[in-house]
Amino acid sequence: MKGKLLLFFYLISVSCVFGQNIKISGTVKDASDQGPLIGVAVNVKGSTTATQTDVNGNFTINAPTNGVLTFSYIGYTTKEVAINNQTTMSVSLSSATAELEQVVVIGYGTQRKRDLTGTVASIKGEEIEKMTVTNPISALQGKVPGLTISNSGTPGSSPTVRIRGVASTNDAKPLYVVDGILQENIDYLNPADIESIDLLKDASSTAIYGLRGANGVIAITTKRAAKGKSLVNLNSTVGIQHVEKHVDVTDADGFKKLYSATLANLGAAPFDYTNYNANTDWQNEILRDAYINTNSLSISNTGEKSTTLVNIGYNDQDGVVKYSNFKKFIARLSQETKVNDAIKVGGDITGYHFRNEPMRVNLNSGVWAAPIVAVRSDNGLFNTMPSFQRGQVGNPVYAMERLRNTSVDRGYRAAGSLFGEIKFLKDFTWKSTVYTDLRFNNARRYTPLPYTVVNLGEGNNATENFFDKSARTSVEQEAFERRMFQQDHTLNFDKVLNEDHRINAMVGFTTVNMSSTTVNGTRIDSMLVVPNDPDFWYLNVINQDNITRNVGKGELESSMGTFGRLSYAYKNKYLLNATIRRDGSSKFAPENRWGTFGSVGLGWVASEEDFFKNTISSINFLKLRTAWGKLGNSNAFPNNVYQQTLATGSSAVFGDYVYPAITYAYKPDPNLHWEVIQGFDIGMDIRALDSRLSAELNYYDKQTTDLFTKVYLPDDPLKPYYTNMGKVTNKGVEVALGWSDKLGEDFSYNIGGNFSYVKNRVVSIGNASNFNLTGNGGVNMTETGKSIGYFYGFRQIGIYQSTADLDKIPAMPTSLPGDIAYADITGDGIITADDREYLGTPFPPYSYGLSVSIAYKGFDASIDGQGVAGNKVYAQWKTASFTRINYPANRLNAWTGAGSTNIEPIIESRANNQLFSTYFLEDGSYFRLRNIQIGYTFDQKMLTKAGIQRLRLYISGQNMKTWSKVSGYTPEAQLSDILGSGADNGIYPVPSVYSFGLNLTF
Repeated sequence: MKGKLLLFFYLISVSCVFGQNIKISGTVKDASDQGPLIGVAVNVKGSTTATQTDVNGNFTINAPTNGVLTFSYIGYTTKEVAINNQTTMSVSLSSATAELEQVVVIGYGTQRKRDLTGTVASIKGEEIEKMTVTNPISALQGKVPGLTISNSGTPGSSPTVRIRGVASTNDAKPLYVVDGILQENIDYLNPADIESIDLLKDASSTAIYGLRGANGVIAITTKRAAKGKSLVNLNSTVGIQHVEKHVDVTDADGFKKLYSATLANLGAAPFDYTNYNANTDWQNEILRDAYINTNSLSISNTGEKSTTLVNIGYNDQDGVVKYSNFKKFIARLSQETKVNDAIKVGGDITGYHFRNEPMRVNLNSGVWAAPIVAVRSDNGLFNTMPSFQRGQVGNPVYAMERLRNTSVDRGYRAAGSLFGEIKFLKDFTWKSTVYTDLRFNNARRYTPLPYTVVNLGEGNNATENFFDKSARTSVEQEAFERRMFQQDHTLNFDKVLNEDHRINAMVGFTTVNMSSTTVNGTRIDSMLVVPNDPDFWYLNVINQDNITRNVGKGELESSMGTFGRLSYAYKNKYLLNATIRRDGSSKFAPENRWGTFGSVGLGWVASEEDFFKNTISSINFLKLRTAWGKLGNSNAFPNNVYQQTLATGSSAVFGDYVYPAITYAYKPDPNLHWEVIQGFDIGMDIRALDSRLSAELNYYDKQTTDLFTKVYLPDDPLKPYYTNMGKVTNKGVEVALGWSDKLGEDFSYNIGGNFSYVKNRVVSIGNASNFNLTGNGGVNMTETGKSIGYFYGFRQIGIYQSTADLDKIPAMPTSLPGDIAYADITGDGIITADDREYLGTPFPPYSYGLSVSIAYKGFDASIDGQGVAGNKVYAQWKTASFTRINYPANRLNAWTGAGSTNIEPIIESRANNQLFSTYFLEDGSYFRLRNIQIGYTFDQKMLTKAGIQRLRLYISGQNMKTWSKVSGYTPEAQLSDILGSGADNGIYPVPSVYSFGLNLTF
């Protein structure tokens, strides 16, 4: 009896630990049509117990009460369901083509992906969470064909984003739409709080945004509370940023060699290096390994009629340049309440605060400073640069220490919305939403007195300690406010007729009002010394008569639009989407204020045809689509530029008084109106081989006419005239491929890639064939027949080796042996300004991305790569090497006599060699390992007792290796200045990031 009792209690204890077996019955259905699935494999996870569904989709199986059932079926996504003492269950499996059933964000609404006729790309929030970034858009680099992103390593900075090329000579930034709010940037968002990002790339998809969507639309949907669940989720990463590559410049020996050669070539006396015997790597002195930390905590709850989500985020990023730092704090509340079956109300508010300690030193100084100077002298004082360099470069470490913690840069932002939704007459929905976005930024910067420094002795001059007694402290103060108010009202009709006709129609009305105010000023003290204390860094501390700069400006803009959209699908295979919008903007004169825009798209799901199903079984889904759209672009236009404004002109003296003159600032064009964009697209979407293979192909032709252009007329060549003239085209192709498969029950893998090509061409600028627009001091040119902002200069063909070369090779009158030889484009036997030509484009025509991911049981690993090709980078920082600063290492191969080199000119500051040419251009193509990540997700059985639903730990490396030929820190030359892009004049390094992270859900 005692043994039986022991056995009984043993079995009870075992059942408590491992769970008692129970009989479970259930049905497995298709998630889309709710039809039964026959032959679905039903397996008790972690055991050999298994069964299959019958002809009605039913199954019966014995399993532990705390076990997990796995449902797998060819062509469908495998699903795991926790038993939790259930004896009956109904399971829906989604087709592997369920991605096509997903809803994507389009203008003022959503639509099934399979019903799209435009080009919309979607990125899930999980992809963004994988990256250790403070700006969510940075994580999209290389993910979407047709999307070009140029990142910066500056803490808190925003990337430059281009969608399908550059459609305007003035502004090419896309429109951001965050849960319906029209935005210029999304710096304030928490990357871990994003559910999905949808990119509307073609004109037909963006036409419903009228005057705002010309450069593409990036629609962001933030997370909402999960239905029927209460969850707490924590995402946290901590990492180290490291600059993998330093700019290659000469060390002390190389510098002495080249500077001595420079003096010798000039016939100048040698420099006395007696007190200059250091070998300082200035880049090591100002750069560092920097800390980065990102955190996101969300709490969500769903009640019977309401859902609530609270998200709190904190990001802390040190700059790789010493003493710079950026912190941001985010808090978001989302609430929805279902009053009854017909009425729903809700709201969303995000609060954002940043604290910025900017880099207050010229990054180039770490490259340019002579390595022969020690940071400090023996007495601990900072050394100055040699006499030949003090006019261009100071001691970089001295500048950093002097300006350390001398800035108070703060910002606040609140963005939110309130909505009400009413459903009536079964198929109609009315929704009204009001939005606001308020920003308040302020900054105070202080310039302290200089330290006592050491001028090292040169020649007969003795070493001396020096303090500039004429130096003064100064204070700069700036305040910026921006206010945006928006309202949207839509009426939606959604109806399915006889299961064959799906109709969705929507009409709406919207207004947007924006205003901003900026005030800044600077004062320099004349008598007192402003203390190095933030409490005194205000303009009123210094006498008001000492104002050296005081600027204030404000802007006001209003817009209004009415719009409509019709979507129709017949038997899920014939698709129609059409939009129309009437839009107006206060930027233009009343008679030119309103415009009408629209689009139409057609689609054919060929795989739904009977003949297709019966003959081509390997292709699961095939859709052909084409679309056309027309919209306007007002983004580049200043407010009220159609009206005359005044400016200060020349002054005159009458008697004892000086009278300033007033003149007009520019000549207005009363007919000024928006730029017009028209786009045509054709595309194809494919799912094949049991939906393991996916492909998307697109061709587009986008044309911009009536460019907003500044010209100078012959009757007044000093005052600009703003008008509409010119045409630009962007034509391109986009390809996205993916393969997803499983090997057995535990191993799965995905391979993806994308490629895009765009050709930008200026068809015309005005009526004159020789009219052009320049940028970056004439380095960039925009003219008919070429790409926007192309590099314009001389093409190097070699080095003049001797006077004999000068006699037989076209040259300039001032050319000498050792100078760069340029191509004679005109063929007139002499090199003049007319021999400048097209040298390449700063905008990469080719971009691509690659990704591979694998998963085995709880382990997962992924690798992403990204690159561009076909563009040039202007190494502008090198031009200073002709003005006695440190030399790029390639100058060690400079010309020293006939036959020594045919690439590097002589070491001497000759004007001919400083002219812009291919000598300063570098191949901007690169490929980068964007992200490598390895993670482990713990078995749910191990976590259940601790109340944990999911725990994943991972390590990752971003930007670990970049293959590039550029000489600067990064090949990502900034492209924000459209007419003057592609210059590297000290681009902030894009560091590698090595991080550890966790994702924890309760």
